[in-house]
Amino acid sequence: MTSLILIVIGSALIHNVVLNQFLGICSFLGVSKQMKASASLGAAVIFVITIASGVASILYDNVLKPLGMDYMKTIVFILVIAALVQIVEMFLKKKSPAIYKALGIYLPLITTNCAVLGVALTNVQEGYNFIECVLSGFGTALGYTIAIVLLASIRSRIKEEDIPASLRGAPIVLIAAALMSIAFMGFAGLSF
Repeated sequence: MTSLILIVIGSALIHNVVLNQFLGICSFLGVSKQMKASASLGAAVIFVITIASGVASILYDNVLKPLGMDYMKTIVFILVIAALVQIVEMFLKKKSPAIYKALGIYLPLITTNCAVLGVALTNVQEGYNFIECVLSGFGTALGYTIAIVLLASIRSRIKEEDIPASLRGAPIVLIAAALMSIAFMGFAGLSF
């Protein structure tokens, strides 16, 4: 049980997909302008990465590996991710048009978000079983959500501050993201 908790904590904080591995930066910087959109994208990413991790594990262990088709894992994982994103997109479009509109182009970008594919491939490389894959995916998505919501919060505070003209916009956001990354590096010192 302890090892499973460590997988979630390690994926979320120590090996944060955005702030440590620098995957998923596009949506991280693009959507973090608004808190509601950030939280909504985080929820969508949690759903997609968690489910994709489990499905990818099942397909890899029960189809690709036994048939000696390990080399097909990237293509298969991309197809799984694309299908899940389509399901999320259809659901949001029907049930919550405001959130669907707020996420805009970034919702379909989850399909090409390297963080989603990265966690599926990492799980295979680590040799995780199904439960470990799902928990790793959940932890990774939780870490992504924490990072994007924190950046959205920081960006809302930045708007209220008197920032020098040369640092307004993207430069101050990148500085804030870099400082967040440095802060998250402190979690690497955690020992259990």
